[in-house]
Amino acid sequence: MTFSAMRWAGFFLLCLATLLVNAAAAEPAVVSNVKVVSDKVEDVSSFEAWKKSVLKDGMTDEQKALAIWETAVKFRHHDSGPDECVGLGDSGTLDAFKLFNVYGYCRGTGAQPAFLQLARQAGYDARAWSVNRWGVAEINYGGAWHMFDPGMICYFKKPDGSVAGVEELVAGVKGWLEKNPGMQGNDEKIKKYQADPGFKKGPEILVNCPTYDARGSFALNYFGWFSAMILYDGSGNTPFLYEEASSQGYRVNIQLRKGERLTRNWGNKGLHVTASSGGNVECIKTEPGKGVLYYTPKFGDLSNGRVGNGTLEYAVPLGDADVLGTFVSAENVALKAEDQAPGALHAKDAAKPGEFVLRMPCSYVYLTGELTFDALVGEGGSIAVAFSDNHGREWKELGKISSAGVQKIDLTQNVLRRYDYRLKFTLSGKGTGIDALKVAHDIQHSQRALPALGQGENKIAFSAGPQEGTISIEGAGPKFKGKQVTCEEYGAVFNNIKKDGYEKNGVWLPEGASCDATFPVETPGEMKRIRFGCNYRAGGAQEGWDLQVSFDEGKTFKTIDRAGGPTRQNAKWVTCSKIPAGTRKALVRFAGVSRGNIVLWRYRIDADYAEPRGGFAPVKVTYTWEEGGQAKEDVHVAKAAEEAYTITCAQKPVLKAVVVER
Repeated sequence: MTFSAMRWAGFFLLCLATLLVNAAAAEPAVVSNVKVVSDKVEDVSSFEAWKKSVLKDGMTDEQKALAIWETAVKFRHHDSGPDECVGLGDSGTLDAFKLFNVYGYCRGTGAQPAFLQLARQAGYDARAWSVNRWGVAEINYGGAWHMFDPGMICYFKKPDGSVAGVEELVAGVKGWLEKNPGMQGNDEKIKKYQADPGFKKGPEILVNCPTYDARGSFALNYFGWFSAMILYDGSGNTPFLYEEASSQGYRVNIQLRKGERLTRNWGNKGLHVTASSGGNVECIKTEPGKGVLYYTPKFGDLSNGRVGNGTLEYAVPLGDADVLGTFVSAENVALKAEDQAPGALHAKDAAKPGEFVLRMPCSYVYLTGELTFDALVGEGGSIAVAFSDNHGREWKELGKISSAGVQKIDLTQNVLRRYDYRLKFTLSGKGTGIDALKVAHDIQHSQRALPALGQGENKIAFSAGPQEGTISIEGAGPKFKGKQVTCEEYGAVFNNIKKDGYEKNGVWLPEGASCDATFPVETPGEMKRIRFGCNYRAGGAQEGWDLQVSFDEGKTFKTIDRAGGPTRQNAKWVTCSKIPAGTRKALVRFAGVSRGNIVLWRYRIDADYAEPRGGFAPVKVTYTWEEGGQAKEDVHVAKAAEEAYTITCAQKPVLKAVVVER
């Protein structure tokens, strides 16, 4: 080969290498909203997905109300409540979509808010009653109120076929009891009557319940006709409008970077979020159709149980030319390919510390965590690792490594009950670097919401996008400090909030005629919308909480809506989408106006943003299961943001796992 030919060949190879590097650099850092849906299970990953999956065109209002109730029944089982140490009640299950996807079980206090949330987001007027210390929900359509109870799994049809409301139920039961003295409040007599002469001889208003079995028990037979006879007898506490504390804003958003893999299992290791505090979940080792889950197959349950333990693993690809673009920040750090210095990742200028921050958001609650990295430490050098669970506002040092070799740090006590956190690495000294880096977690998810397979043909839909992430703020009161991130640790500034009520119970009570709480919100990319709201009391028509935002550092605030009175307890959730271009910082304020009777129990803020390096890249979806004791596997590589394919099971499958990874 002549010198000229060699020169042109070298030039060609250089251009080719440049093109390949640029192509690699152009690849998205993260693929967001990755979703796998089966035609055997409704999509409950978000309200929009659920509405598209469940509320079909042409349905009547009653059919939609039944679909709302059935969703709350299917994806929620009556059990002890998971406690994320956020606030009052079932603090992990007061958002319908978190309940459906993360847990799948809760006490009765979580069932009612789930129904109300779905009904209200679907555009219906809905309300709740306290009836003899039990909460029941109603939905308004056709000019009347109709009671649907997802907790006891029941509703009652009147002789004309319409669904009865609470006041009608109370009037019907009370009237019958007046004609049958000695029954009211007598549990023993009521249960005997249910058996003989039978519940059909009781109040007409309770005769027609579609979930009765032959004995008069509801689908969940902890409860039955006798329960309704006690609840609606009009004695004790007169029924009054009141709903349980609630939350809203959670959505499933599976995000994948190179080296990141999410495994969701139809099974568990016995792990759950309240285990460390001595809590128990009755259904954790129970199969559908057996024990306490005996009724769930009637509602389409194809899972192996209710509690799922999956894993989220991230082996950071330090050899990838574009890995720095996946970090929240990176200062004075370089890759080995850039300068051939020791360590796949190291300080660019060894005279100064190098620092990078890694973020770990997850749609499922963390139960355990372990950080593993291969350290190179030069003479007098070190690698410091710090942790933040309040979006980088504060940092806690996890360790300072001064010797080379594989290092392991247990993250469990820091990540338990969290959905998002950050790790900061500071590299000091010449010759200091990291050659390998991995983070691994056990997570909790509900098996019921997973895209299950059944015998025969299964239609699978893959999708990805929009390419957005979310920063969420749902701080706890001071009594949970150390177990959960508090409002103050999220940067909240309180004005005229009573100290004793807040410190004891985490509730916001005004000191005078007005009060407010303001939260700073900052996103890694351009803010697209802020979704926020609260559960509150406002006793008078002039009382309430203004839900406000500011995009000029608090110089001015805009009221998006008002959580107003009179109401004993209610919820208000709003979305602000009119955000100045390029915005990454905002203030969210809850401003109370009081005449002595306002309270705020719970709040949540979700700021959605465009991922700065988001886009689509191929995603591998792997299903594993067994048929007749034989292991089966289906691997599909999605090369487009929307794809559909089919998995066929010759026999009834025993489901194992569904895995998604780049």
